Amino acid sequence: MSNKRDRELARAKYERQQARREARQQRAQIRNRIVALLAVVAVVLGYGVLRGKNDSANTATPSAKPTPTSTVQAVASCAVPSPLRADNITFPKAPTNTVEAKTITLATNCGDIEITTSADTPNTAGVMSFLAEKKFFDGVGCHRLTTLGIFVLQCGDPSFTGSGGPGFKFADENLPTAGADGTYTYQRGDVAMANSGPDTNGSQFFLVYKNSKLGPNYTLWGKVTKGLDVIDAVAGAGVADQQNDGAPAQTIVIASATTK
Repeated sequence: MSNKRDRELARAKYERQQARREARQQRAQIRNRIVALLAVVAVVLGYGVLRGKNDSANTATPSAKPTPTSTVQAVASCAVPSPLRADNITFPKAPTNTVEAKTITLATNCGDIEITTSADTPNTAGVMSFLAEKKFFDGVGCHRLTTLGIFVLQCGDPSFTGSGGPGFKFADENLPTAGADGTYTYQRGDVAMANSGPDTNGSQFFLVYKNSKLGPNYTLWGKVTKGLDVIDAVAGAGVADQQNDGAPAQTIVIASATTK
């Protein structure tokens, strides 16, 4: 009887040990998944999805014009995009005494996107209005889409590489205030400048299609008041090559930008 009881106790102890071991393994797996996800988010945030280099020193036309990764029509409502602009429009310095347009409308092959500018950023909105009026954005594609961690469509680079700009840089303006965690939540529909550090704005900007927590480092100069459905459609088609950061699977090109 004693031997049977001992065996039962030993088996019960073994089963408890196995249960604890399995629980530890499950916790480790969950922890590893969280760490991996945080690492991906850190890469997205730390390496600047929104950081256009805006190289004002490079005014030469690229020797080989970059092209969108995909020309497949991933969104039925999108038309075949016009070719990317081949020339390289640059300006010797940032414009001064610019006049801020109330709205800037981007006519794209996927539909119109209307941006209402912010009265709190008159210089930034004025520079972007100036570039639109000078047809800088005509024939320029939106070169970057992010679908993990932060949710933006980035446009305004004539080189389609993330390193192009208008030949000048200008200062940040009325940056948002960080919360207790040091970040700011850019809201769906917000339009902000991309940059490569403080006071390095050029022509690249990003359109937020889902609330995104970022550092408060990007001048918030407008709001999408028409065409969020256009951005949603492009975002819904995802990133080319099934990644979560890169050229949109659905190519979107600004045919013209107008102000009023």
